Amino acid sequence: MKLLSPAISRLARMRFWRIENWTRHPVEIQRAVLQDLVTTAQYTAFGKKYNFSSLFTLKEFKLNVPIHEYEDLRPYIQRMMDGEENVLWNSPINWFAKSSGTSSDKSKFIPVSEESLQENHFKASKDVLTGYYNYFPSSDLLTGKGLVVGGSHQINHINEDIHYGDLSAVLMQNAPFWGQWLRTPELSVALLDEWEDKIEKLAQTTSNENVTSIAGVPTWTLLLLKRILEIKNKKTIKEVWPNLELYINGGVSFIPYREQFEKIIGAPINYLEIYNASEGFFAAQEKPEDEGMTLFTEHGIFYEFMPVEEYGKPNPITVGLDKVQLDKNYALVISTTGGVWRYLVGDTIKFCSLHPYKIKVTGRLKHYMNAFGEEVIVDNADKAIAIASQQTGAIVNDYTAAPIYFTEKHNGAHEWLIEFEKLPDNHELFAVALDEALKSVNSDYEAKRQKDIALSPPKIHFLQPGVFKKWLQLKNKLGGQHKVPRLSNERKIVEEILGMMNV
Repeated sequence: MKLLSPAISRLARMRFWRIENWTRHPVEIQRAVLQDLVTTAQYTAFGKKYNFSSLFTLKEFKLNVPIHEYEDLRPYIQRMMDGEENVLWNSPINWFAKSSGTSSDKSKFIPVSEESLQENHFKASKDVLTGYYNYFPSSDLLTGKGLVVGGSHQINHINEDIHYGDLSAVLMQNAPFWGQWLRTPELSVALLDEWEDKIEKLAQTTSNENVTSIAGVPTWTLLLLKRILEIKNKKTIKEVWPNLELYINGGVSFIPYREQFEKIIGAPINYLEIYNASEGFFAAQEKPEDEGMTLFTEHGIFYEFMPVEEYGKPNPITVGLDKVQLDKNYALVISTTGGVWRYLVGDTIKFCSLHPYKIKVTGRLKHYMNAFGEEVIVDNADKAIAIASQQTGAIVNDYTAAPIYFTEKHNGAHEWLIEFEKLPDNHELFAVALDEALKSVNSDYEAKRQKDIALSPPKIHFLQPGVFKKWLQLKNKLGGQHKVPRLSNERKIVEEILGMMNV
């Protein structure tokens, strides 16, 4: 590995001109991506149904091909899982990334082609590395190993040729040889299915490595780091891994976790956010201080952006990169080399820069609170939690919230279940600070809260660590990318957790 690392780092530095090309000409690049996608898939079952061979413009593509959610594509995906070829994509699909929402028992199986591995996931990973080396030319990142706190699903075999697992498992299984050398732990530990056993083995096997970077969802990464400190009898992670320089996070907002990471690591390191989902690797921060993540426009994905108010309409409008506006909420619609066409991912994003195009994830289409016209999204909630924590000395592990509906005697309100690493100095002050912070970041919420006419003050349950972990465990969703949904427009999750606590 010592001989290999300098060679890889030199190659990473040499690739930066490619990134400059697609960031300077994103609209033209996107047109070429769409043309390649449609041409490649024209003789598939899907391509024949929607007459791909006669589609020559974006306008024709949008008129002919409807927007799809997972249920719309599921019959095609099932045919592919049964072994049929040329259904959604023209090359064999041997891998499916399994994902599931924490509020549903249903799983999604997203096709992962060889093209989506090479042209999207692995290419985007290389571009993250290249961008990092360009900004930190003296970095020693590849002199050590990258700790990957991945999912907890073993690879499952449908037949000899077709397999599925969570995204991290699929990527690890298909990673190039040099990727295996630069990663820890070994594959047998990384793919363990039982999460608590996996955390223990991760801690035991990686605590003696020279770890220079970590990637993983914040909640599970923190759990691992705390166990490592116990094993090594150290106060900070920098005492265990003195060469640690980078933490890559994604999946949830890092805002509520940053203070905990800085404290447990014990010395300054760099933090980068990435936007990587089962459907594709969409964006990543180019440098730590960037407000948003640079959108990957040359990585086998064609993007459309649906204004969120269009969601649910019979023929929703979408716009391309040349028509997007700053600070407007869009739902992400993608067509990919994995064979998902005009697919509604379910995430909402905003553009915080147009030159180059940089985005931030603001929430989920179905994870918000709008029972009273307040339109509170996850981005609002994360910011309000961070403000209230700062003002009251609290450290928040996780949270979820849902509406309390109107009754004949009571106004509506929001009910918050917040799990704390460190409880606030004053519970009442935290509740007031959260309420005021929400008013400051969301004018609709502020209007509904005026004089308590429509919305009463929020009701908050102050939870000790471990409650959300227990709920995830009961739902068989412990570890990996699984997380408690931040917000919901109905009360099922909140009531399940409160009921579990009262047993």
